[in-house]
Amino acid sequence: MGIIEIKKNPLLLNFNMKETNRIEFKAQLTDELEKEVIAFLNYREGGKIYIGIADDGTAVGVSDYDTIQLKIKDRLKTNILPSCLGLFDVIHEVHNGKDVININIASGSEKPYYLKKKGMSEKGCFMRVGSASEPMTVRQIEELFAKRTRHSLGKIKSNRQDLTFGQLKIYYETQGFKLNDEFLKSLDLYTPEGDYNYIAYLLADNNTNSFKVAKYAGINKTELIENEEFGFCSIIKATNSIVDKLNIENKTFVKITGAAERLQKQMINKTALREALINAIVHNDYSSEITPVVEIYADRLTITSYGGLVQGLSIEEFLAGRSVPRNRELMRVFRDLKLVEQLGSGVHRILDAYDKSIFKISDNFFEVSFAFEKEYLDEKEGGQIGGQIGGQIDEGRNDLTERQLEILSLIKENNKITRKQISERIGIAESAIQKHLKTLVSLKIVERIGTNKGYWKINIK
Repeated sequence: MGIIEIKKNPLLLNFNMKETNRIEFKAQLTDELEKEVIAFLNYREGGKIYIGIADDGTAVGVSDYDTIQLKIKDRLKTNILPSCLGLFDVIHEVHNGKDVININIASGSEKPYYLKKKGMSEKGCFMRVGSASEPMTVRQIEELFAKRTRHSLGKIKSNRQDLTFGQLKIYYETQGFKLNDEFLKSLDLYTPEGDYNYIAYLLADNNTNSFKVAKYAGINKTELIENEEFGFCSIIKATNSIVDKLNIENKTFVKITGAAERLQKQMINKTALREALINAIVHNDYSSEITPVVEIYADRLTITSYGGLVQGLSIEEFLAGRSVPRNRELMRVFRDLKLVEQLGSGVHRILDAYDKSIFKISDNFFEVSFAFEKEYLDEKEGGQIGGQIGGQIDEGRNDLTERQLEILSLIKENNKITRKQISERIGIAESAIQKHLKTLVSLKIVERIGTNKGYWKINIK
């Protein structure tokens, strides 16, 4: 089909777990696989199935794990309804020297899941009970069906049907996927009636969705100094553009340690910031036509998405890394394109760097607030970083950032130097150079004489 991924570089682990409500062992791949996966899809916490581990926890391994991985993905795609694509990872691991396959399964939002050939019945629906997978009763099936997400984006028809996907195809081909005529169908971009769905609209080359990145002068919304929009294109392209934008805004500063060493540090942990942004975009409730917003204040950066937690997922379960993707089709694409790694791993990466107080969760909104590093704020108070300081400025004082002093030095060397040349000399993006130059001009330290073939005039000694 051209979009099956085999994960290489296996994890090397020593295994000492036992079967629990979230962990199932199988010495080999059996006909019971779909039943076990369905039980975890219907369970509120999801779970893991290890192929190549005996019931007593001994690693016995599997042979030809590449082939088995492909079989697993094909069986789960073909034999389970509703579609569970985007709700599981199939990962090759090595436990105690043996090749093992870990099937990591998220709790689904379209319960009950069932065996396609048995239908939504007692013989087709299963639920995890303790360390076993048990058939569901008719009452349990009816209760889950009544709570099912009826407005999932995969079932909402796109208001436009003249969609193109050139950008999306380029991203897939860049990752080494070979595409065929079934590409869009394999990504579940159609409604049951055969029309493009809202996921297709989000991934299309042209749409009306945009993501705002706003910047304020102070610690509230009183003075807006910048308001950029990223979008009207494939959500993948928009996401990459926002990541690039935040990499520029996430300034690097020098921290002096007790040993008088100069260490470079960023305002916000880069990994945590990226994970929070991706999570906001993937799990946002787009059925409301509200998109995530990034806001940058003088002391913090916030990312707000709409929809709160997915129904059935508690705050405690979320903080423990349990994953219930609101938009499984989007999750699948983001994982294919390496924007997301394993299910539920993003929260752990954020909590590796920050405590849980950065999350603010309500019924309708989900906010992550990153306070800037204290050393950065201290440096900012003592000098010029993005704000304006009046009066005559002496280059030898601490009124400018290290970057701005570097730029000023290069201009002194060559007053006809271009932004591109400064960018190449310093090694940061041209857009960041433009912002520093704008600050220097606003402070009347430099001014531009002429346009394309002009030069820089320095107004300090």
